[in-house]
Amino acid sequence: MMDGRGRFTRDAAGAVAARGINYKTLWLWLLLGWTVSAADRTLTGPVVTWMIENKVGFLAAASKPHALGGLIGGLFFAGYMLTQWPGGFLGDKYGHRTLIVVSLVWAGIATVLSGLITGLVLFIAIRVATGLGEGAFYSNDRSLIARETPPEKRSMGMGVVITGLAIGITLALVFAPDLIKLGGNVLSAEDAWRMTFLVFGAATLIVGFGAWIYFRRQESGLPYLRAALHLGAYSAVSLAAVMAVYFIGDAAGLSEIAIAGLEVVLAVGMAAFIFTTKGSQSGPVVHSRDHWLIAIAFIAVLWNLWFFSFWSVSIVADAAHSSFGRSALIAAFNAGAGILGFPAGGWLADVAMRRGMGRKGLIVVFTVLQCLTTVAFGYVISGEQPSVWAMAALLFTASTFFNAMQPMAHAMLADITAPEHRGSAFGMNNLVGEIGAVLAPAVAGTLRDATGNWTAAVYLDAALIGIAALLFVFVREREKSHLLNGREETVAAPAAAPREQVGATP
Repeated sequence: MMDGRGRFTRDAAGAVAARGINYKTLWLWLLLGWTVSAADRTLTGPVVTWMIENKVGFLAAASKPHALGGLIGGLFFAGYMLTQWPGGFLGDKYGHRTLIVVSLVWAGIATVLSGLITGLVLFIAIRVATGLGEGAFYSNDRSLIARETPPEKRSMGMGVVITGLAIGITLALVFAPDLIKLGGNVLSAEDAWRMTFLVFGAATLIVGFGAWIYFRRQESGLPYLRAALHLGAYSAVSLAAVMAVYFIGDAAGLSEIAIAGLEVVLAVGMAAFIFTTKGSQSGPVVHSRDHWLIAIAFIAVLWNLWFFSFWSVSIVADAAHSSFGRSALIAAFNAGAGILGFPAGGWLADVAMRRGMGRKGLIVVFTVLQCLTTVAFGYVISGEQPSVWAMAALLFTASTFFNAMQPMAHAMLADITAPEHRGSAFGMNNLVGEIGAVLAPAVAGTLRDATGNWTAAVYLDAALIGIAALLFVFVREREKSHLLNGREETVAAPAAAPREQVGATP
């Protein structure tokens, strides 16, 4: 808790310690989970870029290859989006550890299958299924950190763990060219891309089973099968709906942007149905003005993240006229900045909280700085001979501000949410935010095909980030924070039997 002067008391930290959990070891396992899951979802971008450059696979004959490639990436996030709130809700019901393990094992199996199937439609279906499984990770990871980390270190925990996102994206970008080369030697020139999914999918399975062993030592008998079946039921309906929209849109001759837009309408409609039927159990979240402000701002956050993660190799290659391998290394400056930005942002936000300042001011400042550096990056690539080093420096700087802001915002969201509703809160936040991830690859790819360069797409990204900064300004952090108002509720379970209240109704 915090006292009247904004300083932390020892009650909440002591309650965390009473559960007997080493929160730093927990951070490490969750970081590994972020690393492999982020790599799995990022692989599609460099693979699509390689297919376009080499005119192979299901993009060989596409008239608008960047638009189609972007749609493939967007449909992954249509699946990812649809299990955000159900994943958080099920985590509140079956235990956050349970859903984290289910998500990792599911993602590993689906990623391996992505490297085995043949044909555009089947590839899209398995990538949507991968997204559906990975969608359950975020809300449960954030909730578990909030529960098991002392409040005065909450932002730091959020930042350290989500550094795995940057590490995973960087690994996917840097090693995709080498793995494709290996695939050409082991498989064939046509099927070289498959090796990326086989290798990273196997790594995800290893981490998933490792997390299962780690959590089992803390808490045995978690209902993995029941949780997987319950998540599978949501996912089966969602997969059928996403693919139905794709088939209908394709048969009607709709553009890639139009199909992506319909997928967003589908996701919003399904989310509205869930909120209507389950809203009585998550009313404080669903009806909160401040939760919605943060969630809508995160549309821009997720747009920026997956616009650059998906297309950064192509952006650099087009602007610098460089090779696929060299472009991947330069693009890695964008992803690699998170290794610095995520923990640094979390540390700064915790310092601000300890001094009674709150987190919102830093969130707004860092978001504005990211907007300005993104505008500068757009200006640089609009030139005829842009400097490679200028591009790398601006990618790194903009991404550092961007990544530092995220754990600040995640911790603020946890602060303004009662502990029993955090799974639902993070699920709703990422569900709404993933609208940006669904649209960004397809919209940006279409703009690239229409204009012949990436400048317009970069400026659009900067404009959305500016809007997000404005939305953050209106969040009522001090009025709603459980920390600033001394209302943090942390229930200490007996040290000998730390449990997650599995099976309890949220």
